[in-house]
Formats: sequence, structure tokens, C-alpha cells
Amino acid sequence: MYRRRLTSLPLFFSHFHQVKRADQLKIYQAFSTEIINPVESESSSTRNSPYVAFVLGGPGSGKGTQCLKIAETFGFEHIGAGDLLRKEMYSSTEEGSGPTKFCNIFPSEFSAMIQKLMREGSIAPSEVTVKLIQKAIESAENRKFLIDGFPRSEENRTAYERIIGAEPNFVLFFDCPEEVMVKRVLNRNEGRVDDNEHTVKERLKVYKAVTLPVVNHYAKKGKLYKVLFPMVTTCSKMLRISALRGLLFSPFSPSMLKKVLYIC
Repeated sequence: MYRRRLTSLPLFFSHFHQVKRADQLKIYQAFSTEIINPVESESSSTRNSPYVAFVLGGPGSGKGTQCLKIAETFGFEHIGAGDLLRKEMYSSTEEGSGPTKFCNIFPSEFSAMIQKLMREGSIAPSEVTVKLIQKAIESAENRKFLIDGFPRSEENRTAYERIIGAEPNFVLFFDCPEEVMVKRVLNRNEGRVDDNEHTVKERLKVYKAVTLPVVNHYAKKGKLYKVLFPMVTTCSKMLRISALRGLLFSPFSPSMLKKVLYIC
């Protein structure tokens, strides 16, 4: 894999000369809102298969924020694995409202189990999470998905491949210093049951122990795109992230960019 540190936007593009030279690019090609058809070169038997990107990173790494921007700009459906679990947890305990579409999948007692696991910073059973994701994919009209915060373990990964019957098209990994992640989580004030210092540190322990092996698995398979956030930086972070989104989700095929990206 090639490694480059990006110091300016023109330099960013010049380091992808293996794909297309910087002076051959037009602005609309780098930041296009047009979506490349992810299955245009595939056989007719796979044309209806969803185009899936996993998005991984520790709590507070910024993956959710960037997923929202990617989804809005490039027309992807954003599925947050944690959001699905929280929805199941709260919808299962609503009184007098009847079962929701998620409650139809699992008995209502899963609500208490999910709440307990979240407070402990632990991972929900793989089959629970995968079936919630499967339901969200099947119920969406969109066929392009960002699955945020999944898979969090090798068990998650193998369960997804077994139940869904496919691997992701690529994986985006946000690598962020631990102290930055803790600070972000404690400052976001979203009222989540797992947004407290004790729980976030437990989540980070779990993340290091069980999620990083998943990251390494996809790196070995050439599916991983890594975004590093230095602890101290003077560069324009949002500009660089915009460039990353443009290159991965514009008319460039992700399969052509087998590199590790260092983004400020």
C-alpha cells in the first residue's frame, strides 16, 4: 500500500496519479454529486445487490458526522448500527403503542438486554444487529448504503457474511487519538445512556480488543481506506475530508484507490 501525507489540496490530487493526473481532473470530477453506477459493469444477476460501505472508528472519531455528509452529498442511505439498537431499545419499552417494525423481529425483552449492554459498553449479539441491518436494507428504496459502526467484532463480520451472503464493497476507517475521542463524546451532550466517562472508556477497551482485528482483516483484503486525525493540526480538516469524500464517492471507483490516506 502507498502512504502519503497530505499538505495541500493540489498535493492531495497529485498523489493519485496512478488513477488520474491532477492536471487531468476537473473540479466537478473531484467533488461531483453524480453517483457512479456501482454495478454497471457487473452481471445482470448481481444488479440488484446493495452497494455497501462499512464505516468504522472509535466512539467520537467523527464517523457519524461524515456519514451524514456523504449520504447527503452522494445519495447514500446512512444506517447507524448503534442507532438501530437504540431504536429497538426504546421502541420495545413504549407502552400502549404496540410493536414497531423492529419489535416484530425480536421479543420485547431484547430492550432490557440492549440497554444493559450499552451501559456496560459491550457489544450486542451479532444476530440481533445483523438482522436489524438486514431489515433496514430490505425496507429502503436506496441501494447504496453506509453502515456506520459495524462490524464491531469478528463475530459481527462473520454473522453479516453468513446472513447477508456478501462482503462490503469497501471499508472506511476513522483513526483518532483516544483522548480526542473521549473529549468529543463527553462534549456532545446528546443524552445517550452510554455518553459518560466510565462507559466511553469501557467502549474504547472493547473497541481496541475486538474492533481493531476487523480493521486489520479488511486492510489485508485491500478494502480499507484509513483516515488519520492528528491530535494537533493547523490544516483545514473539513477541506481535506471533503476531498476524501469526493475521491471515494465521486465517479472514481473505490476499487481503484488501494491506498492508506493520511488526512489532517
